Amino acid sequence: MEAIILAGGFGTRLAHIIQDVPKPMALVCDKPFLEYNFDYLKKNNIKKVILAVSYKRESIISYFRNNYNGIEIEYSIEKSPLGTGGGIKQALQLCSDENVYIINGDSFFDVDLTKMMEFHCQNNADITIATKRMCKFERYGTIDVSKDEITSFNEKQYTESGLISGGIYLVKKSIFTRLNKTNFSIEKNVFENEALGLKMFSFESDGYFIDIGVPEDYYRAQKDFSKF
Repeated sequence: MEAIILAGGFGTRLAHIIQDVPKPMALVCDKPFLEYNFDYLKKNNIKKVILAVSYKRESIISYFRNNYNGIEIEYSIEKSPLGTGGGIKQALQLCSDENVYIINGDSFFDVDLTKMMEFHCQNNADITIATKRMCKFERYGTIDVSKDEITSFNEKQYTESGLISGGIYLVKKSIFTRLNKTNFSIEKNVFENEALGLKMFSFESDGYFIDIGVPEDYYRAQKDFSKF
């Protein structure tokens, strides 16, 4: 199985905490956050990872090189910003599997990827999004589902309870060949593009989830990951 890790984040909201490295390389308990995702992917039998890199990518390349603990690594370098969709489209050119996992490099979600693949294939899904049920939040948009099929995406607003994207997607590679764009958003131009007629499903999990994109959660990660 193959995965793409999106690791080009600027870390603007963490700029006063981390310096000189992209957000996924922020230290958590003396290890780059990205390393925890690699350990997670190793546990889930991922054999090859494409790192989609851009901002200060040298720190990632020099640290991970071409292999991490038996996982083959290749790099998809964005020389100019391509957006989340464009970055994925470019990275998919280095993948041989038809179904590929997409992982956000600045979040961690403990999902059983083998079960997610089984669910994805059973539903003949074009896209499966790993989702997490959250309570009393406003930082994330929500996802509406009917019998596990995604029906709509909602903008960020205060929500008492709802499903959020956990930053792990399983996508059919062929979807992206239908898009002529090079710089685009996977959320706006793929997930919410009704013209594509995609079959999208929610794979709900109660696994541990954290997104280190804001200072309070970055500090929480230091405490949580000290137990790992």
